[in-house]
Amino acid sequence: MNYWLVKTEPAAYAWSTFVKDGRAAWTGVRNYQARIHLRAMKSGDLACFYHSVTDKQVVGLARVEREAFPDPTATEGDWSCVDLVPVKPFAQPVSLEVIKADPILQEMPLVRQSRLSVTPLTDAQFQRLLTLGKTRR
Repeated sequence: MNYWLVKTEPAAYAWSTFVKDGRAAWTGVRNYQARIHLRAMKSGDLACFYHSVTDKQVVGLARVEREAFPDPTATEGDWSCVDLVPVKPFAQPVSLEVIKADPILQEMPLVRQSRLSVTPLTDAQFQRLLTLGKTRR
């Protein structure tokens, strides 16, 4: 199993909306590196759901339900998306400040390449986020 972090602005698509919808195609990604990550996602992989811009915190856990397929919102170019389903909210959101201060998490792509909307997590990083978020799979 692989682990991921997916980012969204809560004003555009919040965790609460994701939970209400029950499923979402992760569309609109227009960065080549993020596209590579989307295409590497496998059904059953887990992803930490991160609110960017305003909240700047990991708020929930999602699962890849459908592997990469053509992004229906792309009007030109070869772009992909995946389907995600919510698993559970984090009991304690994990802020960007906590991530930057944590020795295990400070090397996350979120910290080093903050503009990428889809990034991989190591097993250690994923487990640490769950621990800090007081959340079990």
